[in-house]
Amino acid sequence: MRRKGNAEGADTKATSNAGNANVLADFLLLLFKIVLVVLFFVILFTCVFGITQVRDNSMAPAFREGDLVIYYRFDRTYNVQDAIALSVDGETEVRRVVAVAGDEVDMKKDGLAINGNMQIESNIYTQTLPYVDGITFPVTLADDQVFVLGDNRTESRDSRIYGPVEKKATRGKVVTCIRRRGF
Repeated sequence: MRRKGNAEGADTKATSNAGNANVLADFLLLLFKIVLVVLFFVILFTCVFGITQVRDNSMAPAFREGDLVIYYRFDRTYNVQDAIALSVDGETEVRRVVAVAGDEVDMKKDGLAINGNMQIESNIYTQTLPYVDGITFPVTLADDQVFVLGDNRTESRDSRIYGPVEKKATRGKVVTCIRRRGF
């Protein structure tokens, strides 16, 4: 009888060791999957998409201070009304494209004129006037340039100050906004 008891004890130890090995293998597999998912998102948000925080109210009400903006890095074919992320003086800003290559931009006492036509912008709630210390108008855009303005025109630092933006200074087209406060 003693032998049988010892054999059962050995079987229990073997089963326990096999169970521990399975738990360890499952844990390592889970850890590997987590690392792969994290690596996927790191690559996705460093190569394909970018993310930035809106630092001022120059794009209000569309984008407010504190909002997170996700932009797509590979699409540099901008159209009028596209919101884009761009680099100005080492800072990332979000602005709206109002004119593209070949367009003539002029600021008149009545507001913004593109190619001689006064613009009626339904989503802009402030006047569009030139800045005293800004560029001189009219401006004709080259092939690789866009003219950008903030939606909140009275508080925006935009192409009226620093002129047309080279496409290589842009980071990409905004695809979504994550509102962080003031829902």
